[in-house]
Amino acid sequence: MNKTELIEAIATRSKTTKAQTSAMLNGMLEVVQKTLADGNNVQLVGFGTFSVTERAGREGRNPATGKTMTIPAKKVVKFKAGKTLSDAAAAIKPARVAKSSPSKKTAKKK
Repeated sequence: MNKTELIEAIATRSKTTKAQTSAMLNGMLEVVQKTLADGNNVQLVGFGTFSVTERAGREGRNPATGKTMTIPAKKVVKFKAGKTLSDAAAAIKPARVAKSSPSKKTAKKK
């Protein structure tokens, strides 16, 4: 599901226009981004928690050349799913993969 599909689904469920829903979603995303940029966590009970953590610098390897390089430390956004979201994801049954039947060899007539 992409952002457009999410807006359509929310608009249908909340009986609002796509424009109103888009404005609300964009506003929510801006607030989450600003809160994380200020160094605070965003906790949505039942859904999950967004937080900013520091990733340490480390040695890496350029896959094209094989040359060793230093990857600098940086801050990254981390998401930890809440119990309700985790339980919902765990309840999804895996899709059944159709097994192909072995091909039957046909004898050639002479």
